[in-house]
Amino acid sequence: MSTHEATTLLFRNTMRITDGHLEDFRSAVVRAVAFAERHGPQLLVQTFVDEERMLAHSFQLYRDSDAVRTHWKLADPYIQEVMKHCRVEHFEVFGEPDADVAAGVRSALGDQCELTSGPRVAGFIRFTT
Repeated sequence: MSTHEATTLLFRNTMRITDGHLEDFRSAVVRAVAFAERHGPQLLVQTFVDEERMLAHSFQLYRDSDAVRTHWKLADPYIQEVMKHCRVEHFEVFGEPDADVAAGVRSALGDQCELTSGPRVAGFIRFTT
């Protein structure tokens, strides 16, 4: 197994959208994703909104913990803007972040929700280069 395969991280963030904030939430997410597409280290960012339940699900794929740290440095203003319109209800980390990133995720979540994680057992990523 290569180092790349061992360190790939997938984050799944479930957010509860604040009542009356749906359109502002959507706008903030669109700006954040556009920024990540142009400047961010993520390999994938996808956000889905369940309007009926006022939930959003965001998936972000990173090559490794260094990419997560880069994302945090670059995108903090965009993250803060999104968070004005929601709260984290559940956060999952798939893969094994280094201790610094794991602590950073726990710190960012505070008492909002439980962090769950699952180490990688097997898999592959296929990208065209």
